Amino acid sequence: MGDVIRVAVVDDQELMRSALTMMVESQPDLSLVGEAADGHEALALVRSRTVDVVLMDLRMPRLGGIEATEIITSELPSTRVIALTTFDEDDHAFPAIRAGASAFLLKDARAEQIVEAIRIVHAGHSVVAPSTTKRLIEHVAASSAPDDARARRVRTLLTPRELETLLLLATGESNSEIAARLHLSEATVKTHVGQVLAKLALRDRVQAVVLAYESGLVRPG
Repeated sequence: MGDVIRVAVVDDQELMRSALTMMVESQPDLSLVGEAADGHEALALVRSRTVDVVLMDLRMPRLGGIEATEIITSELPSTRVIALTTFDEDDHAFPAIRAGASAFLLKDARAEQIVEAIRIVHAGHSVVAPSTTKRLIEHVAASSAPDDARARRVRTLLTPRELETLLLLATGESNSEIAARLHLSEATVKTHVGQVLAKLALRDRVQAVVLAYESGLVRPG
């Protein structure tokens, strides 16, 4: 077994907090480092202890989850945030992802789905409910005028192969699908994806999708 993943639970509802903490504590590879009832308490928690993954409610009093996510991901880039909400609504998903959340899940997701999401984002990947991913792409594509300067910067920073990888990432293709399309090994594609994220200072694949559409490198359809 690898390292234990240190998890913080942030939710203003005591019942939900209890359910999430019990879920975390039931897993041998997860360790609960603390809980918080709003964004301010969450910031105090992550600043005082080492936290790998935060389970973050989005709707809370005083300081909401989106604002707290933005502060945490800018101050502590190695801390991942999983946004949890009761509503499968765009006006929650998009700001959370833009704020730096690595995952967006509904609270009615099964416990094993949330546990798996913790492991996935800790490994450096992203998790967004499939329905949300599709609408995220449509939303960004519809609301963004192409940013030519940003597109030029991306083209300058990436090799031709890395740019190809980014464009395929933006269509939602997996590493194995990209490998098949480019006639490369999956390991090589994984390296290219890592280089794309590093060179463009992106946290994960979801942010790569947003960048590709916002810059106009990829157009809807």
